[in-house]
Formats: sequence, C-alpha cells, structure tokens
Amino acid sequence: MVTREQVVAVLNRHRDSMVSVLPFDFTAGAPAVFDFSSANRELESIPVNDVAAFTEYLFERIVKHDVPVGVGRYAEDRVLYRHSPLFDGDSERRSVHLGMDLFVPGGTPVFAPLPARLHSFADNARLGDYGPTVILEHTLDDITFFTLYGHLSRDSLEPLVANVLFAAGDQLGEIGEHHENGGWPPHLHFQIATDLLAHTGDFPGVAASATRERWLELSPDPNLILRIPGL
Repeated sequence: MVTREQVVAVLNRHRDSMVSVLPFDFTAGAPAVFDFSSANRELESIPVNDVAAFTEYLFERIVKHDVPVGVGRYAEDRVLYRHSPLFDGDSERRSVHLGMDLFVPGGTPVFAPLPARLHSFADNARLGDYGPTVILEHTLDDITFFTLYGHLSRDSLEPLVANVLFAAGDQLGEIGEHHENGGWPPHLHFQIATDLLAHTGDFPGVAASATRERWLELSPDPNLILRIPGL
C-alpha cells in the first residue's frame, strides 16, 4: 500500500510540473480563507442551512480579496454538517474535513493538475453529498495516488468515458450550482487519497474526530498540489 509519506515526497518532487485546478493564480495575492469551526462565532448568526443566504455571505467576502476564491480549510473540525443525516455516525457525527474547498462561481472550469487516468465518476446526489464527482488516478515515479473533485455540474459527467487519459491542464469539468452539487454554495471539494479502499465515484470527505488520524493518513494535505501561499 502506498503511504502518505510516499505521496508527499513524490508531489514535492514534481511540484514544478503541476497546473492549477482552477483558472486563478494563487500566488497573485491572498484569497479569502474561511473558518468553519466552532471558534468562528459569526457562524451562529449565519443561516448556513439556507444555501442562498450562505452563498451570499461567502461571496461578499470573497470579492474583497486579491484572488477571487474562498478557501475552506483542510483537517478542520467543522460545524457545517448538521443539516444532513449523511454525516450521522453510529456513535459520533462526522465533522473533520479531509479535503480543501475552493469557493468560486458555478460554471468555473476545473482542470487536471497532473497527468491522469479517469478512475471513476458518479453523481452522489444525496443532500450534503458531493453531487457530481470525478476521481483521477495518477502515477508518478511508480507511486500511484488519487485526486477527487466534488460538487461539479451534471454536464461535467456527460462526456466522460472510462479510463480516458488527461494531460496536465486538461479540463475535467466545471463547478456545479447548488441545485446539483448536494445543496452547497458553489465550490470545488478537492482531495488527495493514497488508497480509495475499493470506492468508485465516491470517497469519504469528512471523518469522525475519533478516526481523524487514520483518515488524514489516507488523505494528505491538498495544498501539496494547490500550493496556496500561507496555508
């Protein structure tokens, strides 16, 4: 089994060949970085279950920044997952975010950051889920790992064919609107996985606190690819 350390090392070796997953230069300035943990008391007055109001709250802040992207942090213990039974657990709700969220308008194109094979895709259409999802398989220096792209548009899935190859910079889809992306403000959930554990078209993006370390081992920091300064 490929380890987290192996994936971290190979991504650091190939950092200069990566392409941005969105059409923005993250080195051009500071994006809006959101705090969705219980430490952000402002969330208590924001109707996060009202997708239109929550979207307005986020994008009002994004527009004030140099890079028009909002960032939801990796490994954050969040309070956002109360609106859907999807995050219920047998003994503990899932709340630890395993990817990174990039909030941008619906229709924004999404690109493969590295050469890849299409592993799988699906429309995970439950409330709070990913909606349309694409998983790519990458092999660098004989190390195989995966990247997941959640909350895409349904149109993104229509042209996909099993095992199709992507070059770095090829468009793989576009950001979906709230009515098709699981009921969220428009954004990309981007995640790295060392092992998909036999999942296809889906992979957990949120973990329970009790299993946090195990899932973070399987899902290294997405900023190894995104390279957003300051995170």
